[in-house]
Amino acid sequence: MALEANAVIAADLARIAAADLPWQSLRGRTVLVTGGAGFLGAYLVKALLAASQAHALELRVVCVARKAASAALRLSGCLQLPNFSVVEHDIGLPLPAGFPRADVIVHAASQASPKYYGVDPVGTLLANSAGTQYLLEHARQTGAERFLFFSSGEVYGVPRDPQQAVAETDYGYLDPMNVRACYGESKRMGEAMCTAWAAQHGLHATVVRPFHTYGPGMALDDGRVFADFVADVVARRDIVLNSDGAALRPFCYLADATIGFLTVLLKGERGAAYNVGNPHAEVAIRDLATLLAGLYPERGIATRFAVPVDGNAYLKSQIARSCPSIDKIAALGWAPQTGLADGFRRTIDSFLI
Repeated sequence: MALEANAVIAADLARIAAADLPWQSLRGRTVLVTGGAGFLGAYLVKALLAASQAHALELRVVCVARKAASAALRLSGCLQLPNFSVVEHDIGLPLPAGFPRADVIVHAASQASPKYYGVDPVGTLLANSAGTQYLLEHARQTGAERFLFFSSGEVYGVPRDPQQAVAETDYGYLDPMNVRACYGESKRMGEAMCTAWAAQHGLHATVVRPFHTYGPGMALDDGRVFADFVADVVARRDIVLNSDGAALRPFCYLADATIGFLTVLLKGERGAAYNVGNPHAEVAIRDLATLLAGLYPERGIATRFAVPVDGNAYLKSQIARSCPSIDKIAALGWAPQTGLADGFRRTIDSFLI
């Protein structure tokens, strides 16, 4: 049964399933993914199901989503599979009685867009802190074999030396009294919880720190500039920059990142954190705008600058540059394969099909 009708996503899933990973360690297992209706979580759910089909793993996947209707829309091709199910629950709240047991738990539920930080900082931090506690304790009590926490490159704060690649042991300044810190600080707490449960209870907990991931299925109203740019190209609108566009960001294509997440899940060391990003695809925001407009000259898209509009809930980052070192995950055998032009063309094509 086809998991995905979109040709771009289907090709991504085939590539992920063909990755050189110890897939057989998942044979007959149940994997529970929170945030399974979200951008990163949904691709992971589909990738696990695709790998199960490709390698005859007889894998069962449980998607936990705050709204079952959203999961059904995002994962429509999975709904008829006998080894897939959806549980509706807000992970910021205590787990209900009868919450599913799983051999592997992946906690990917989080409000990742800065547009939420100003309007719902409480909901943002609870999913990453209280939600992580609930799931870790559930994993301990039910004997889960592995636990993977989706953290973020935001835990590094403002780098001490922006010219240096950020390794997993490097930390910068993060002001806990700034509302925007609801995300980065709660991710830090989630990581500390994983470390504590690993040390005290022997739980095989690992952490991934994604950096600026993009790809098919991302919300075009996300609020982040790269999503705005993609939305502009899809809609044939000029790309408008509300800053000088000098900030540098390393962009990692979703299929590459998903293989990275699975690499850490299946091969990562207990109690360890790993950067997942593409330092080879770092670009200034203004240059990204020019690149995307140039990918589709027939759409007649120009780039221009405008005065920012004050008063919206989007809380901008003060970080001009934060590029990850990926030496640690490279030692597990992972490296990103997709360049900027190819990745963004695939992303935009997925919306135009």
